[in-house]
Amino acid sequence: MRNWGEAAFDAYLPADMVLGQADIAVVVADRFSNLLFLNEYAARLFRTPDDVSRLAGHSILSLGLFSGDDLHKMEDAAGQVLRGRAWEGTFETVRGDGSRALMRALAVPLRHPGGDIDGMVILAREASKRDGQLQQDRIALLERVGERLAGSLEIGTTLKHVAEMLVPQFADHCFIDLFQGDQLFRRVQRHTSNWVPPPGTWAEVGAQIHYPEGHFCQQAMGRLDTIVVTDMDIERYPAPSAESLAAAHAAGLTSVMAAPLYARGELLGVMSLALSRLTDREERNYDAPDRDLIGAIASRVAVAIDNSMLFEAERQTALAFQKSLLPQVIPDLDGLEVACRYVPAKPLETHGQGIQTQVGGDWYDIIPLAAGRVGIVIGDVEGRGARAAAIMGQLRAALRAFAQDEKSPADIMRKLDDWCRSLAPADEAGVPLAGDSPTVSCIYMIYDPWSRELTFANAGHDAPLMISGGQSRQLEFLHKGVLLGVRGKGIRGLPTYKEQTIVVPPGAILVFFTDGLTDRRTRADGSGHYTEAEAVEMLQHAVRAAAASGDADAVATAAEFAVPGDIDDDMAILVVKSSPAELASIESVFPAEPIMVSEARRLAAQTFGSWGMDAEQIELACLLVSEVVTNAVLHASITPSPRRKLDFDLDPVIMSAPVGARAGGRSAAVKAIAPGWDGVGPSSPGSLGTPDAGHAGPREFALRLRRGANSVWVEVFDADLRLPRIRTAADTDEGGRGLYLVEQLATRWGSRPTPEGKAVWFEMPRSGNRA
Repeated sequence: MRNWGEAAFDAYLPADMVLGQADIAVVVADRFSNLLFLNEYAARLFRTPDDVSRLAGHSILSLGLFSGDDLHKMEDAAGQVLRGRAWEGTFETVRGDGSRALMRALAVPLRHPGGDIDGMVILAREASKRDGQLQQDRIALLERVGERLAGSLEIGTTLKHVAEMLVPQFADHCFIDLFQGDQLFRRVQRHTSNWVPPPGTWAEVGAQIHYPEGHFCQQAMGRLDTIVVTDMDIERYPAPSAESLAAAHAAGLTSVMAAPLYARGELLGVMSLALSRLTDREERNYDAPDRDLIGAIASRVAVAIDNSMLFEAERQTALAFQKSLLPQVIPDLDGLEVACRYVPAKPLETHGQGIQTQVGGDWYDIIPLAAGRVGIVIGDVEGRGARAAAIMGQLRAALRAFAQDEKSPADIMRKLDDWCRSLAPADEAGVPLAGDSPTVSCIYMIYDPWSRELTFANAGHDAPLMISGGQSRQLEFLHKGVLLGVRGKGIRGLPTYKEQTIVVPPGAILVFFTDGLTDRRTRADGSGHYTEAEAVEMLQHAVRAAAASGDADAVATAAEFAVPGDIDDDMAILVVKSSPAELASIESVFPAEPIMVSEARRLAAQTFGSWGMDAEQIELACLLVSEVVTNAVLHASITPSPRRKLDFDLDPVIMSAPVGARAGGRSAAVKAIAPGWDGVGPSSPGSLGTPDAGHAGPREFALRLRRGANSVWVEVFDADLRLPRIRTAADTDEGGRGLYLVEQLATRWGSRPTPEGKAVWFEMPRSGNRA
C-alpha cells in the first residue's frame, strides 16, 4: 500500500477543479481587502446578483461578507492575517438577495514565494443547525444572537432583528406573538424567499391570535417549554382555522418548533419556527439538539423583548411628560398662521450611547400679548432626558410669566439668564457651583401683526429662515448673544442681550428650528454626517418649495423631512406666516382735556360701526372707552409727565462717568448724568426729574383701535408712567370703579409700559355670542 505522500502526488488534481467543486466558499483578497478570486460555491452562498468576474478589484464588502455591525471583525481578521496569523470566527453576512445568515470562517495569509504576505484567503461556510451540536460553535452562535439583540432597545427593531436572524438561518418561517393585557397579538412574521401566505390564511401582523387547545404554541405557553414537532406528516396538531391548515399544506411545512418567551417570571408570548419545502435545505426536520439551541435563543429573545418593553414604557412616559409641557393648543391669532412640530429622536441605543429616552429640552411657544401682539419663542435646553424636559417646563412657565408683564425681549433674556444660573447646585456653604447650571439657547420675539414689526433678542440660538418673494434666507442677527446660564460674574458692563427690530413683509414665512434638525444627520450613503451648512441648504430648498402652497403646515412638514437620516437629537419646528393683507386699524391723538372723552367715544362708535360690530357690543365697548380715556385724562391733568429717557444699561455709563461720580456708587453716577434722579422707583411721581423743556406743551393721549377676525382691541396711550390697578371703592367714593367695569365686561385687559409712558388696553368680541 502506498504512503500518503505518494498517493497525493499520483492523484494530482488541477487547482481550478478543486476550488470549483469544493463545498466551501473560497474568497481571496489582496492586502487592501480587494477581491481577487471567488469560487462558484461562494457565489451561490453569498447570492451575488452580478457576474462574478465583475466583482474583481472591488472590496470584499461588496459581497456582504461582513454586515455593518461586524465591520470590526473584518478589521480584526485582516490585521491578524497580515501579521502572519490565522483568524477564525463567526459573523453575520447580508447576502445579495437581502437575507442574513451566520457564517463560520477561517482566514489565513496568502504568501508570495519569497515569504511576503500578499493578501488573505477566507474559507467560509454557513453555520447550519448541525454546527450547534458542537459546543464551541453553539456558544459562538448564542453569543452572536446576544450581540444582535443588544443592538436595539426599541421593541419594533428588536423583533425585526430576531426575525432576520432566524430566517433563513434556522427556519423558513418565523412568527412572534406577544401579549397585550390578556390578548395575544401577532407582532412579527417573516418568510423565506419573500414568500407571502395567501390572504385570509395565516394571521397578519397586528391581528389577534387564538390558538386552539392542543396547538403546539398553546402547549409551549402552557408548559413553559419548547415543543418540537419533528415531522408534520406524522404528528397531527389542531390548526387555528381550515384556511390556516390549507396554507400550511401549500407551503409544504415539514417540521415546527414553538418556544415560550418567558422573562422575569412573566409569560410575554410565544415564538414559533417552521421548516418547509420552499427551500432546498438539506435537512427539513428539527430534532432534539435543535430544541436545546432554539430554547436557549428564545430565552435571550425573551430578555431582549422584556428590556425593549420596559424601555418603551419609560420612553412613552418621558415623551408624554415632554409633550404635556409643550403647548397643547395653538391659539387663534390675527394676522398670523402658525404650525409646529416636535419630533423625539430615535432611541439612543442605535448610536451606542446607552439607554436614554431621547426626549429633551426643545420647546416652542406662542404667547398672546397686549392688543393682539404675539410673543414667539423657541429654545433648546442642553442635554436630554427627563431632567432637560423638566428644566424646559420651568423655563417655559417663567418666560410666559415674564412675557405677561410686557417686558421687552432683551429684559426677558436677562431675567431668564439669571433664572438659569440660579438653578446651579450649591456647595455646603451655599455657593453655586460654577458650570453646573443648565445652558439654554433661545430666541424670544414680539410680533405686531398690524405694524408688522418684529422685535427680538437672541441667546445663542440658530437664526430662523425667512421665505418671502420666492426667496429663502436666514435672518441676520446683529447680536447673537450668549447661551442662557453661561454668563459669569465678570465684566458686568457688557450688555449681554440686545434687541433688534425688522419689518416682516406681507405673506412672509418664518421657520424656527432647533439644532436637532441640522446637526449630525447621517448621510444617505452612510459616509459620515452632513455639515450644518449642507443641512441648512437642504432645509432652505425644501421650505422654499413648500412655501409656494402658502400653507404654514405644509412648510412645517417639509422642514421636518428636509434633511434625510435619523436625527441624533430631538427637534422642534415652529412656522409662522404673516398675513398677506393689511389689518384694519385707526389711531388718533387728542388733547388731555375732559371734553375730549366724548370725542374719543364718538370716534370709537363710528369705527366699530363701520367694522360691522354688533350694536350691543358697540355700546359696551364705547362705555369702556370712556372709562379708560377718562382715567388717562384725569392722571394727565394731575401728574407731570416724566418724559426723560435713560439708558438702563448703566454699567458702561458708570465706567465713563467722572471719577468722583464712580466713587459715589451707582446712584452718584446716574445723578452725574441725570440730575434730579433721586433713586426712587418709577412709580413715584417725579422720580425721573422734571420734564424736558421740549415737552412743556399741552398734555395729550392717543386712542388706537384695531380690528381682528373676531375681536377688537382698544389702546389708550398717555405719558403717565404709573400702571393702573383695580382697587375696591368704598360706598362713598366717587371714583375707583372704572377698571372694575373693564375687568367684568372685556374679554381681556391690561397695561404695559411704553418708551413715552404707558398703554392701557382691552379686548372686546365683535359679536355678542361669547364662547
